[in-house]
Amino acid sequence: MDSRYEIQRRRGGGGISGGSAGGSPALTGAQSRRRKMPPRPADFKLQIIIIGSRGVGKTSLMERFTDDTFCEACKSTVGVDFKIKTVELRGKKIRLQIWDTAGQERFNSITSAYYRGAKGIVLVYDITKQETFDDLPKWMKMIDKYASEDAELLLVGNKLDCESDRIITRQQGERFASRISGMRFCEASAKDNFNVDEIFLKLVDDILSKMPLEMSSKGLSNSILSLQPEPEVPPELPPPRVRCC
Repeated sequence: MDSRYEIQRRRGGGGISGGSAGGSPALTGAQSRRRKMPPRPADFKLQIIIIGSRGVGKTSLMERFTDDTFCEACKSTVGVDFKIKTVELRGKKIRLQIWDTAGQERFNSITSAYYRGAKGIVLVYDITKQETFDDLPKWMKMIDKYASEDAELLLVGNKLDCESDRIITRQQGERFASRISGMRFCEASAKDNFNVDEIFLKLVDDILSKMPLEMSSKGLSNSILSLQPEPEVPPELPPPRVRCC
C-alpha cells in the first residue's frame, strides 16, 4: 500500500476527530441554553430557629440536616448563625432558612430578635445532662415572650448515641412536651444521623398543614432536593454573628 495514502487517511481521521472534540455548534448552543436555565423558584420560604442550652448539639443538628456533616469538636455558636436548605414537600419547593442560636444567656438580647419571624422552633436538650432539661422552662418563657403564637414547636432530646450515659428518660421528655399545646417530641442523634431529617421534615410538614387547603390535599414527598448556599438575611432582622473559630 502506498505510504502517501496512509498519511492522508490519518490526516483525514484527525480532522473528523477534531470536529467531534470541538462539538457541533447546534449542540453546544443547546447545552449552553440548558446551563442558563434558571432554577424553579421556591413556592415558600420558611424560617426555623433552633434554641436550647449551650452544648446540646444545636449546631450539629443543623449541619447534619443541611450539609450531612458532623464535627466532633464543634465550637460554640457566637450570637447567631444560619444555613439555607431547599426541600420538597407536598409537591411544593420550600426554601428553609435555619437559624442556629447561641445557648449562653449573654446572647439573649441578640437571639430574641430571631424568634419573631420563625414559623418553626426546635427546642433541644441533651439526654445526658440534667441541667439542659431543667432549662427548658426558661426557653419556653423566651418562646412565649418573643415568638408568634402560630409557630410550630418541636422538642428534641439529642445525643441518643450516648444511650449508656442517659439521664433524662424518654418519658420525661414526652411528659414535658405534652404540657405544651401543640408541641411535638422526639429523640435524635446528630452524630449517628438518626431522626435528623425526619424531625425537620415533619416540622415543615406541620407548618405546611396550616397553609391553604389545596396544599394539604397533596401527597407528601420526603426527598431533599438541594442546598442553596446563598447567604440571604431577612431585612427586618439584624445580621447574624459569625461563629467563633
